[in-house]
Amino acid sequence: MSEREETRRIQFTGKSSYIVSLPKQWIMELGLKQGDQITITREGRSALKIIPSKDQTKSSQGEEAVLEITREDNNAAIVRKLVSLYFLGYKTIQIKPKGDRLQPGQRTAIKSAVKGMLMGAEIISDSVDGITIQVLVNLLELTVDGAFKRMLHLAKSMLKDALLAVREANLELAKEVIDSDDEVDRFGFYIIRQLKIAIQNEYMLHEMGFTNARQCLGYRLIVKNIERTGDHAVLIAKDLLEFKESVRVDAMEKIEDLNDFAISVLDQACLALFKEDFAQAEKAIEKASELSKYEKKIIESVKAIKDEEEAYRIRRMAENIARIAEYASDIAEIVLNMNVEKLLRKRP
Repeated sequence: MSEREETRRIQFTGKSSYIVSLPKQWIMELGLKQGDQITITREGRSALKIIPSKDQTKSSQGEEAVLEITREDNNAAIVRKLVSLYFLGYKTIQIKPKGDRLQPGQRTAIKSAVKGMLMGAEIISDSVDGITIQVLVNLLELTVDGAFKRMLHLAKSMLKDALLAVREANLELAKEVIDSDDEVDRFGFYIIRQLKIAIQNEYMLHEMGFTNARQCLGYRLIVKNIERTGDHAVLIAKDLLEFKESVRVDAMEKIEDLNDFAISVLDQACLALFKEDFAQAEKAIEKASELSKYEKKIIESVKAIKDEEEAYRIRRMAENIARIAEYASDIAEIVLNMNVEKLLRKRP
């Protein structure tokens, strides 16, 4: 049984009351004493939640946020504030006009952000007098690992589709890749929200599978690298939309080989993350050092191309994919830092 769990027997004390004792260490750690009040809340059919009354006000304040905006506030600034409140873990966010009414453009920006960026968020009230947003998702229904795996899969699919779009000069597929980036960001925002909640709440930290807050920081850096992976897929897709034609087949094959290599390093680094495996992370870093071999092949193929515009496009695609292999190496280094203590010899 962990230090966060205790088994206590319920005792009957009268006609309508039962009592249960609490561990002395818990009481001392929370700074409570005899006579202090606690609030007991029933959650669903099978759970009870106990909160010291002195913390009840602080807890309830974290449930709801009210954001006042003026006519002069631009849409981008409003969305940034909304995303920040989502990160902080508020379950209800009210956006109200300050001394006026919400402008049509402001309302549209807010609704688009909720739909396209904030996973689990729904608008429950919408008028010129204000918008109320509620985060309905249960944090434990989609775990950090679960969200990260879906985010990773989506980012890799974007890369594959971006290169396929270039090979086939498929503009519609390129547009789909660009649209998919919003979904990658939604998973990223959701994970960041969970991590911030975990850092502030020790119980949630352990429920999400973390042993300490430092792991949350590591995950935050890794999520950023996956977001960037999606961004590079978007850059490749935008290149096609700009030039509207493919590149020569021999160069495309070398670029695809580079992409396969970058994805293999990324998979190895992320596998090390999921397994908490220091040795696997070391292998990913060693593998990433082979990047220059693939880059040289592309450089050699570009030398024979007389069309400067095409040569430029090939180099730019290669640079985008090479950055992904570098991100994978960064992820592996973060995994090393997260798991290095496992290598220390335990004292007898």
